[in-house]
Amino acid sequence: MSRQSDTDASRVENGTESDPMRPSDHVDGAGPGDGGVNQPKLGFVGYVRFFWRQLTSMRTALFLLMMLALAAIPGSLVPQRTADPNGVVQYKADHATLYPILDKLQVFDTYTSVWFSAIYLLLFVSLIGCIIPRTRHHWQALRTRPPKTPVRLTRLAGFRTVAVEPDTMADGAAETDPATGLPSVERAVTRAMALLKRSGYRVERFGDSVSAERGYLRETGNLVFHAALVGVLVAVGIGGGFGYTGQRLLVEGQTFSNVLGSYDSFNPGRWFQQTDLKGYNLTLDKFVTKYEERNLNALGQATDYSATVTSKEKGGESKTSRLGVNEPLSIGGTNVYLLGNGYAMQVTIRDGDGNVAFKDDVPFLPADANYTSTGVIKVPDASPDQLGMVGFFYPTAVKQTTGAYASTYPDTENPLLTLQVYEGDLGLDDGVPRSVYQLDTKGLTQIAGTKADTKSIELKPGQTKTLPKGAGSITFDGVKRYVSLDVHHDPSQLFVGGFAILSVLGLLTSLFVPRRRVWMKVVPRTGAEHGEYDLEYAGLARGEDPNLERAVADIATRHVSDLGVRMPS
Repeated sequence: MSRQSDTDASRVENGTESDPMRPSDHVDGAGPGDGGVNQPKLGFVGYVRFFWRQLTSMRTALFLLMMLALAAIPGSLVPQRTADPNGVVQYKADHATLYPILDKLQVFDTYTSVWFSAIYLLLFVSLIGCIIPRTRHHWQALRTRPPKTPVRLTRLAGFRTVAVEPDTMADGAAETDPATGLPSVERAVTRAMALLKRSGYRVERFGDSVSAERGYLRETGNLVFHAALVGVLVAVGIGGGFGYTGQRLLVEGQTFSNVLGSYDSFNPGRWFQQTDLKGYNLTLDKFVTKYEERNLNALGQATDYSATVTSKEKGGESKTSRLGVNEPLSIGGTNVYLLGNGYAMQVTIRDGDGNVAFKDDVPFLPADANYTSTGVIKVPDASPDQLGMVGFFYPTAVKQTTGAYASTYPDTENPLLTLQVYEGDLGLDDGVPRSVYQLDTKGLTQIAGTKADTKSIELKPGQTKTLPKGAGSITFDGVKRYVSLDVHHDPSQLFVGGFAILSVLGLLTSLFVPRRRVWMKVVPRTGAEHGEYDLEYAGLARGEDPNLERAVADIATRHVSDLGVRMPS
């Protein structure tokens, strides 16, 4: 067989017979008996290094930052146990089917949940792993000399050339060579270096050319921005451990003391101690609500509400302050926020023996926009039997055609209190916690209400009614307003605020400081008789820099003007 036949057979065997333009020794894939390409195995360390590089990339950090923002959304859609425990209880009552699912997913503890903490920690690690190598690289770049002047500046942005010859010299130009009447090359270079230094450039001379660069502050701002984000995460994480939040419902005339036993609910941080509570008192003097009265479409809506409080810190003097919406009161290292408000019933109850068994202000919870409110009165000291009452308060009561009452306005224009009365063992002594806003009627006998022979008790302020079956009497003394206060102590606020300002400054710096390089070069003319030469200028930007050409033109104009050379028209 001829050599050509052997070559053709080889081409057919290697799969190149269909393309005669390929060389005879070309191989598309593995040949018979060939094991293929053997790629190196990463191994455990290799995979760890790979995943670490992916985690610490800027793209991953930005993705985790977006995920953290999305993960925080449930915390604003449903009440949180740390901020609104009563709201969580109400949500459970209103959404009995959905509540167990959300509770298992830790939605009511969003900011301490496993999934939110995982994103938080991954973002923290990603930012740290991204910042450290970039900082090291940036530090090395700051200590590196500007690059050498390119051989051909004509390819760069903003290139321009200015001829230095007798015809371009301005009249009366100073510091010229007496022999030629032109500025010396040395003067052209040194004046360019001085000009660029004044303009904020780092300057290096290479022969008869000047290389200058500026804009490293851009990367500095970028690093400051990311470092400030880490600072925010650290401050929030550590500050939350030393902080606390607490809630207290306060009726007009009542005083709240900043001690643990005075809170209705309290959520301490991981490292909280009772000694962190600074002593102060807070008295609610008056609560005022302003309602819309002119716009019929929004009649009765609250336009503003505020509380007048008297506060006194330990060892200090009393002072009166206003507490309003988004206007917290700062006292004793805490911020006191006004969350909600409602009506409290002043009632006096005498038992069957004629003794005062109960006298207090009972808060009722609003049930609609017109402040129809519900509440529970428990009288465990009544004799001969304990009394329990489920009440409905109507600030502006109007009787419907069905015989039921409704409130048509949130202010107390026609206040009415109705009560369904029960007697029996309230179960307060069996050791099981009971809600002050709910009455367990199991085992109780209704003596006034829809299931009793006697109708519900109806009272206006100042009225007294006798209870059925010799159970005693009740007096509706009047109506007071109450407020729901949220007391918040966060020692990280100043640090978070400082880091937030720093991050904004860093971001603005990274956005508006251009990174650019500029060159000036003296090019002697070949065969020039009187030492004529050309001045060349050009620039190069890293990233977008729409002002680069204008900056190069400005440097050229100032430089030739300093040398006494006229710019070409």
